[in-house]
Amino acid sequence: MIRTLAFALAVAVCPATVGAQSFVSIFTQLPSDFRHLAEPSNLLILGSTGGASLALHPKDQSIALKTGDAAPFYKAGDMLGQGAIHAAAGLGIYVGGRIAHNQRAGQLGVDLLQGQIVSGLITDGLKLAANRTRPDGAKHSFPSGHTSSAFATAAVLQRHFGWKAGVPSYILASYVGASRIASSHHFVTDVLFGAGIGMAAGRATTFQLRGANVTVTPAVTRTSAALNVSLSSEP
Repeated sequence: MIRTLAFALAVAVCPATVGAQSFVSIFTQLPSDFRHLAEPSNLLILGSTGGASLALHPKDQSIALKTGDAAPFYKAGDMLGQGAIHAAAGLGIYVGGRIAHNQRAGQLGVDLLQGQIVSGLITDGLKLAANRTRPDGAKHSFPSGHTSSAFATAAVLQRHFGWKAGVPSYILASYVGASRIASSHHFVTDVLFGAGIGMAAGRATTFQLRGANVTVTPAVTRTSAALNVSLSSEP
């Protein structure tokens, strides 16, 4: 993912503190992160959002035509969902943790970066494969990269700090996803599966932490669409 690799130059020469995770290991651990995508809870997230996307696909056009009036409220979503901003935040936390000899902060930065890499690679690969036209006529609509980035960060924060951080993070990620629909950059199914990718990626990169199962289902009426998130504690 080019946006993340570009940031590597800013920290590659930064020496690791004793006991801190090296920058190179962020990338060497990626195969393990991808393997953890196959955990049952992550497969459930990907399967439920993928299945719901297929079921909602016939309604994409009608939902897209009814969201234009809400666009001004969602203007900030374009910036808040940019993967480069999420990756930069993860990198900043990682560098700050190394400088301060704070391993917990360093690990959080690592997980945020890895979450962006995993979600970005999956999202960008599917964009090229699907080559779906956006509601506004642009290319590469499916799935939503802004949404996957936002939900990856939300999942990492929830796994590190629990639902006191997870709830507001998921609300903000949902706002980003809704903004992509309201601004006609994406269809609802692009956003729905983007959310699934982000959550699964964030959970896969924090597999060592205790968390909760998350299931996302769509709620669609004749004039609106929403995502319902249900939670259950892991044993």
